[in-house]
Amino acid sequence: MTVIVVGGGVAGLVAARELVLGGEQVLLLEASDRLGGIVAHQTVGDILIDTGAESFATRRGSVAALATSLGLADAIVEPNPEGAWLRKSTGESLPLPATSMLGIPGVPLAADVVAVIGRKAAWRAMLDALMPGTIGARSHTLGTLVAKRMGEGVLRELVAPVVEGIHSRHPNELVIDRAAPTLRQALLREGSLARAVRDLRSPAKAGTAIQGIRGGMNRVVEELVADIERFGVEVRLNTRVESVAAGTVVVDGETLVGDVVVAAPHVAGAAVGIPDEDEQVTVVILVVDNPALDSFPRGTGVLVATGSDGVTARALTHSTAKWPWLAERVPAGRHVVRLSYDTTTAPADLESVARADAEALLGLPLGDVVALARADWRRPAPQGDAVEGVWLTGEATGGTGLANVVAHATATAQALLAARADDEVPNAERR
Repeated sequence: MTVIVVGGGVAGLVAARELVLGGEQVLLLEASDRLGGIVAHQTVGDILIDTGAESFATRRGSVAALATSLGLADAIVEPNPEGAWLRKSTGESLPLPATSMLGIPGVPLAADVVAVIGRKAAWRAMLDALMPGTIGARSHTLGTLVAKRMGEGVLRELVAPVVEGIHSRHPNELVIDRAAPTLRQALLREGSLARAVRDLRSPAKAGTAIQGIRGGMNRVVEELVADIERFGVEVRLNTRVESVAAGTVVVDGETLVGDVVVAAPHVAGAAVGIPDEDEQVTVVILVVDNPALDSFPRGTGVLVATGSDGVTARALTHSTAKWPWLAERVPAGRHVVRLSYDTTTAPADLESVARADAEALLGLPLGDVVALARADWRRPAPQGDAVEGVWLTGEATGGTGLANVVAHATATAQALLAARADDEVPNAERR
């Protein structure tokens, strides 16, 4: 009996590959005309550039393991360790604190932390060391945990801009165990949030919290697609699923029968979905000609605190500073700058606003804009109750970020393979 995978983003591709390698017959249905979901690219100014996900978190090791299995081990690269900056709500720009995790400081009274949040907020954060480790340990969201342990100053001035720049969500909307799966256990083990951060960061060298792929994350999708086609997965593009239920999928009035894996953000009959259509992230790519940017004036980019006057963007990535392989592929003096906007900040006059934001965040005139591109991404809502007999995966279920998506899709496919091997009809929650 065929396994039907609904959704051809990274989760769907990973699940389909795992299932077909496990000996199953697989049908993959994708509503759009392309595979890969948020891992996408465009040619901008003769440069192939990721316009969706451009890196992955090293936690879990799931993406690196996938890339290695796809023959991309030698293409895994580290970003420039110089690090990013933060634009405070006051408009001042400073380097991000060195010892931190998702903006949570490992040393609250360190000079680089005090410079960002102020001495009063830093002393409040130090109370974390005096609290029992159990305080905040049962918090559901990252924002609640940080506020309880270290106060609103750390949450507002450090954690919120970092998390919004990485996950496009406020920390109050981000489930702890999805954003940082080992943080809660480290807090209970170490007895304070700051010590937990130091413990989790100490084994890792600077710059190793994320990695990328030489040539772009799109190479992972290309290899995934090549693999599933090589191993016989049937792929149907431009195929919108009308509804799903246990063991059935309805497409254009036709009922397809098989075990069902939903890896799409919204399918009728499955408890996944997106909020209002306005909930989206807009990415703007600028290719500029300006040798003054060769000095990387703001490191690898700038995260923006809420309320920062004169800037609409939520974050800026200086891509040719962050990724040496990309800098090697552009003419001398030319740079790639990437800005992200959320629903409330996406500008109507895109080019002029993006230019003004880039100049404010980089601290110098931008120079000639050689090319510009835009990509809009909708953010899926967190997954609700599971549907009996339907296997759910993807960002809405497994959590934000490729590390979570790949790990959850792999585990889901393996669980389905085990259930089919035992000839079981799954009745339990599929998460």
